[in-house]
Amino acid sequence: MQGTINVGVVGCGYWGPNLIRNFRALGDCQLKMMCDVSEQRLKHMRALYPEVAAETNYERMLNEGGLDAVVIATSVRYHYPMAKASLLAGKHTMIEKPFASSTAECEELIDIAKKKGVVLMVGHTFLYSPVVRRIKEIVDSGDVGEIRYISARRLNLGLFQRDINVAWDLAPHDISVILHILQDQPLSVSCRGAAHVTPGIEDVTSMSLLFANSRSAIIQSSWLDPRKVREMTIVGSKRMIVYDDVAQQEKIKIFDVRVDRPPHYDTFAEFHYAYHYGDVYAPYVKQDEPLKTECQHFLDCIKTGTTPLTDGHKGLEIVRVLEASSQSLKLNGAPIDFSQAAKS
Repeated sequence: MQGTINVGVVGCGYWGPNLIRNFRALGDCQLKMMCDVSEQRLKHMRALYPEVAAETNYERMLNEGGLDAVVIATSVRYHYPMAKASLLAGKHTMIEKPFASSTAECEELIDIAKKKGVVLMVGHTFLYSPVVRRIKEIVDSGDVGEIRYISARRLNLGLFQRDINVAWDLAPHDISVILHILQDQPLSVSCRGAAHVTPGIEDVTSMSLLFANSRSAIIQSSWLDPRKVREMTIVGSKRMIVYDDVAQQEKIKIFDVRVDRPPHYDTFAEFHYAYHYGDVYAPYVKQDEPLKTECQHFLDCIKTGTTPLTDGHKGLEIVRVLEASSQSLKLNGAPIDFSQAAKS
């Protein structure tokens, strides 16, 4: 596609304004329209961006807005119907995470996008972070050795959601990073949690993913923690990485530590684990706003016809894990095997 890309953003609540700000600042697109059911929100956004048209009717936005691309930043329950309408209207479509409410919805949207020949992208912003890209380079170089397990904690006080639990809200970030680093799909998922504030909507969850070769990942998510925590630990056979996204500086620290099991021993007295303690170093990473990189990537894919890094299939993989976590929650944490889940 040549020329300026006309973009519209629907959803001006929590995340939509960040998307509006970024698309408005990019040179090869024109942010033509903002859409929200709330007149009050639109009034606020028009005060910030008076040159951008405002619309409360999504159907009018699609049919009369003169748009090439639509960005959806609404509540999850609206992702599927809004994305379907956008794709059927022939618009390139970017959807905030999670992609949709079920794997069936994801598969249908992927199929429509393919038939219409338009770009479909899911907003897994952390995969566009320079820090995550650097971690991936370190892992791929073999510097940490074989990955043994990954532990992630994403905790804060609120923001409470009404249509999804905390796993669907916060864990997609960690799942997307874990799958990206391991370049593999889990064999099974188990999840436990509790709903302390809103009945039926878990505000604290602990999810376990089991991968091939005895690798695993644990993801802890909470809306009920007094501190904001965004931390991931990657434990390798040679070194370990701690990624702290809340830290202002040194978001990545590499620990030259490991535990070695003695290969041979004849008596218990000869058996000693070898603990290796080395240096800790923090590689320099130039900071760029991941969302700006993500928005530019969406435009680049539209112009060149390239498949996005976070295309519909990547979004589907993450929804499949989330769907399994919900099944496991109902079964008090029983593991959901993906070969079994595929049959059901």
